[in-house]
Amino acid sequence: MLSILGPRSPWCDRLSRREWLRLGGLGLGGLSLASLMGQASAATVASAKNVIVLFTAGGLPHHESFDPKPDAPSEYRGEFGAIATRTPGLWISELLPRTSQLTDRMAIIRSMVTGDHAHSTSGYQMLTGVPHAPLSRENAPPGKPNDWPSLAAMVTALCESQGGLPPAIGLPRNLANNGGTDPWPGTGAGLLGRRFEPWFLEGDPSSADFTVPGTELLDGLTMSRIDSRLSLLAGLDSRLQTLERNAEMVGYDHSMSQAISLLAGGQARAAFDLSLESQATRESYGLTKYGQSVLLARRLIESGVRLVQVTSIAEDPARPNGGGWDVHEKCGECCQGWLMPVLDQAYSGLILDLESRGLLDETLVCLVSEFGHTPKINPKAGRDHWGSVFSIALAGGGIQGGVVVGASDRIGAQPTERPVRPCDYLATVFHCLGFPPETLLKDVENRPFPISRGEVIREIL
Repeated sequence: MLSILGPRSPWCDRLSRREWLRLGGLGLGGLSLASLMGQASAATVASAKNVIVLFTAGGLPHHESFDPKPDAPSEYRGEFGAIATRTPGLWISELLPRTSQLTDRMAIIRSMVTGDHAHSTSGYQMLTGVPHAPLSRENAPPGKPNDWPSLAAMVTALCESQGGLPPAIGLPRNLANNGGTDPWPGTGAGLLGRRFEPWFLEGDPSSADFTVPGTELLDGLTMSRIDSRLSLLAGLDSRLQTLERNAEMVGYDHSMSQAISLLAGGQARAAFDLSLESQATRESYGLTKYGQSVLLARRLIESGVRLVQVTSIAEDPARPNGGGWDVHEKCGECCQGWLMPVLDQAYSGLILDLESRGLLDETLVCLVSEFGHTPKINPKAGRDHWGSVFSIALAGGGIQGGVVVGASDRIGAQPTERPVRPCDYLATVFHCLGFPPETLLKDVENRPFPISRGEVIREIL
């Protein structure tokens, strides 16, 4: 499904904070520069122009990824060992051999905590930086009081679109409950209002006939007929220029322009054409739906999209746990058989590809999930939901490589050093984009709120 909604506010012009001060006060709904950016924000300079979020929906098992416990008893350790990495003294799971050679570009956080053990509510916290009320409520719907905007929506509000594409895009599907029909809370714009909804594209970029989702011409509709309709629309629009145009109409015009750009071709549509990539490049990501979605994310940020979220979702009912990351049974079989190999190839392929193109320093890559998995393996050889401690990894724009923050105990059950909250992770993402956490946005009722109430993780910058 292709969702095209709302105008974008031109706040992301890449000017340094010193240049903003030189230009003087910034008028936005009556807010001064000091109140918008905070008194200490003049020194904040963007390290990243773009963000790619790799969201492993279902929960990334930290024992089988970035926090192995080789000395723990077997019922906690699991089936796999640990391997040395490019970073002296840092060991990660043997299931990530490609990634192990890239840790000098990565910062690994081993002490993420949501305190929530349900997919949609712990996910809400990772997407927005705000705890869900109440915690651990499975299949929670969006809406008040849990209507904080997602990272993607806030980027949409903060950053201007470029190249005929929106600031934020999610693919190949949105995060949702009940088989994909009901969106998680925190996936949309929430209290920002519908005009800041990010796009969500549903499709399979690994398919030979993949095209921009939602832009296929209906039967009998040709481009010449579209041109005729556009001419008629232009005539009607000229009559409306004498009328006062409100924000929703402006937003409609902007969204319509983007939709037409995708439909008619040109740079925006070309961004989705993976046939323009070499076969070697496509293979480096893996010829899977996930791998090609990650490659598409790279193409989109090259074409002007500021944030792309690639969501890995269970989509194979023939496999245990639907083929996804919610490994309640046969965790070892799933991780070794397909989950970790697909992730390892796509993630390493992205880092190396961005680096070879000179884009890694300006692109922040976030490998995250809604939570981890239980330290003890259950009777079905699986691991269950666990938000008490888990791991994420950041790389690229503004991030110091070869760094580990925090630690968990000997069985991976609780943090023992430097607990990190989702709001701290998001504060760090915004900081890398040049926005301090105290940056203010306004909700639909014109009330200001900060983009994050967390603290920037300075150790990884």
